[in-house]
Amino acid sequence: MLSPEEKKEIEEEIKLYPHKQAACIEAMKVIQKHRRWVSDESLKDIAEILDMTPDELDGVATFYNIIFRKPVGRHVVFVCDSVSCWILGYQNILKYFEKNYRIKFGETTNDDRFTLLPIPCLGTCDHAPAIMVDNDLHRNITPEKLDDILKDYT
Repeated sequence: MLSPEEKKEIEEEIKLYPHKQAACIEAMKVIQKHRRWVSDESLKDIAEILDMTPDELDGVATFYNIIFRKPVGRHVVFVCDSVSCWILGYQNILKYFEKNYRIKFGETTNDDRFTLLPIPCLGTCDHAPAIMVDNDLHRNITPEKLDDILKDYT
């Protein structure tokens, strides 16, 4: 069941679009902001508000890698796996997470602090490799820089 605050925020988003169904991504982002992910139950509640089916919403949610359909940690670390990042050493970033946090793509640390996910492109190929932690872009990443970057995400 959606909270009154979540419903209010979704209604505010709907006002920004000519058709309420167009607010579906933003509605899911509202839920995710409050709960860190979008459950099947939440999809059903959003579907009622937007006059959509849960399957239609799920189709949208699973298309976008920024909508999480299963629980994630407090912070999501996206590692760019584009050709540029791959050539310039993104494998070293993955090794760092495996060694220091004991996670691979799709996994969450035992303390629920980080979830590690791939992303096809962060649009900063000239400063590869790159990661995005939550909404913060970090460029020219080396394993040595990661400790300093990640310490600020508790």
